[in-house]
Amino acid sequence: METVSSESTVREATREPAPAPPKVLGTRRGTGDPATRGRTTIADGVVEKIAGLAARDVVGVHAMGSGLARAAGAVRDRVPGTARSPAGVRAEVGEVQTALDLEIVVDYGVSITELARAVRENVISAVERMTGLEVVEVNIAVTDVKLPDDEDEGAEQPRLQ
Repeated sequence: METVSSESTVREATREPAPAPPKVLGTRRGTGDPATRGRTTIADGVVEKIAGLAARDVVGVHAMGSGLARAAGAVRDRVPGTARSPAGVRAEVGEVQTALDLEIVVDYGVSITELARAVRENVISAVERMTGLEVVEVNIAVTDVKLPDDEDEGAEQPRLQ
């Protein structure tokens, strides 16, 4: 038995060392989640656009903004290269939170309290999902009611009938 154990010891001593594992190029250095490396900032205008689109998606919202804000927006739309916030939406954006003020025109016959609740839910859901910001408040000002027989402000009337 001693012979066997001394032979195995001699075999182990004469074995070549195991080769080193190959180096992998392009490995990531540093520790932690890559998503936390760096900082992301979101402009007020981005949050305003998201909120404006989400508010308009709610049935019963006829338009955003007051009549004056919509008219001023129509003039700005004609000037090429001018960036602007959507009419009727203002956002205050911090590092982790945002607050929104909306001005809406509602369709006649719609419950304003139910509409405001639906707008808040839709806006909060869209902004939080897309930006990761916590929406701390959504203030809604109803600036007008669209009556069924009202003409759209944007439609031009023919001069002759």
